[in-house]
Amino acid sequence: MVTVPFTLTTLSYFLLILVRISLFIYAAPFYSQDAIPDRVKIGFSLFISVVLFMSMDSADLEYNGLIGYAVIVIKEGITGLLIGFAANICSSIVLFTGRMIDMEIGMSMASVLDPATGEQASITGTLYNNLILMILILSDMHIFILRAIIDSYDVIPMNQTVFDYEGLYSALTSFLTDYMVIAFRIVLPVFICIMMLNVVLGIMSKVAPQMHMFSIGLQLKVLVGLVVTMVCMQMLPDVANFIFKEMKQMIVLFMEAMY
Repeated sequence: MVTVPFTLTTLSYFLLILVRISLFIYAAPFYSQDAIPDRVKIGFSLFISVVLFMSMDSADLEYNGLIGYAVIVIKEGITGLLIGFAANICSSIVLFTGRMIDMEIGMSMASVLDPATGEQASITGTLYNNLILMILILSDMHIFILRAIIDSYDVIPMNQTVFDYEGLYSALTSFLTDYMVIAFRIVLPVFICIMMLNVVLGIMSKVAPQMHMFSIGLQLKVLVGLVVTMVCMQMLPDVANFIFKEMKQMIVLFMEAMY
């Protein structure tokens, strides 16, 4: 049986662990979904915090009064929030890709409520996002994300977070570059097929001007776009691999910018 003396120092140390873990759960992908009840998120954060508190050595915290402790709480909260945000922003790649695909095939006006984010999203983006989420669970990537916040205490000990704003800016700049590259790689097959279809329709409109190519082209774009999208579904594991690799890189870059 493990016994922990209940003192003001141990309580303050446990609360700091709880702040970092709970804000990470609030921002991290899979764990922050709106479909998960808030009680489950709170209970899970509390459970992880208790396990970490029992396995970590309670170091002495040096702070001056209530304001000093509040500053430490804010720093720990921002640390957990940034680590979760680093992984979560990578999931927006498939939503951006879905919007581009729907713009190409003429379904950009149709949008649905994404239960994972609580926001309006395109149909293709929601489909891709749900499939990537299932691959994330099957590949145990959600365990890696959880281990990242647990291992962060080895890299960024309690009350030793130092924010390198240039490092954070560089990480976001690198992400935006990879964001566009990965998104265009996913949408490229649909873009090429729709472009070839537009060329064919343009030639037919000159050859047979009596045909109403506008009404014909709308149905053909939707049909060709859906067929190409379904054919490209076999590339989804490779797409997920790109996104998960980007998640790992962003988590590492954000951690390096905080110590």
